[in-house]
Amino acid sequence: MVGEVISVPAELIFELGNLGKWIQAVGLVVIIWIIFQAVTLYFNRKRRKLMEKLDRDLERVEKKLDKILKKKI
Repeated sequence: MVGEVISVPAELIFELGNLGKWIQAVGLVVIIWIIFQAVTLYFNRKRRKLMEKLDRDLERVEKKLDKILKKKI
């Protein structure tokens, strides 16, 4: 019983090979998508930081304008 060899049809091995190739292809697509999302997230973070800085600067300028307008009145 220990020395028995199990015979597997060649078609089954071929189908398993094709399934493995599909799984690899899907995995590659998922990895590329994750990399793309990471790069997009990085650049969006930079833009968001820039927008926050512009917002702070705008508030500062508005406060200065308010002070100037109050002095004139």
